[in-house]
Amino acid sequence: MRADKAKLIDDLTEVFGGTEVVVVAHYQGLTVPQITALRSAVRDAGGKFQVTKNRLTKRALAGTPYEGIADMFKGPTAIAYAPEPVGVPKALVDFSRKNDKLKIVGGGLGTTMLDADAVKALAELPSLDELRGKLIGLINAPLSRIVGVLQAPGGQVARVLAAYAESEK
Repeated sequence: MRADKAKLIDDLTEVFGGTEVVVVAHYQGLTVPQITALRSAVRDAGGKFQVTKNRLTKRALAGTPYEGIADMFKGPTAIAYAPEPVGVPKALVDFSRKNDKLKIVGGGLGTTMLDADAVKALAELPSLDELRGKLIGLINAPLSRIVGVLQAPGGQVARVLAAYAESEK
């Protein structure tokens, strides 16, 4: 049993050492199907949702950038984490709006500790993919306008010639 606990601590230490965002939540009262749906939503956002043992998690946090969130581990606690900072908080906040039994306690973004309100504010930000899409849209808009301007004189000449040819008939 001790080897299992040591492996769990090592795995969690590795997670905390290499993830961009960690969100701590209380899940008391959620049914198994609800937790399964939550895990699926977090997975779709590119992260992972994991129920943890508080004492082992606190040990795993030692020496990682998320060491400051150790006080959040009281009661039935789970963590959600991901390499991208917006998707997982957004998935948890959306789920908690539909189901009040999921309580977001706080979390961390790199070395910055977040309270529940900060996690909710982080969830309001656009994701990296949304930002990329907006950036591409901003780049493409001027290009499409330039193409339209360049094509307009040619189209006007063609219309004048067509009208002249029509009047010759």
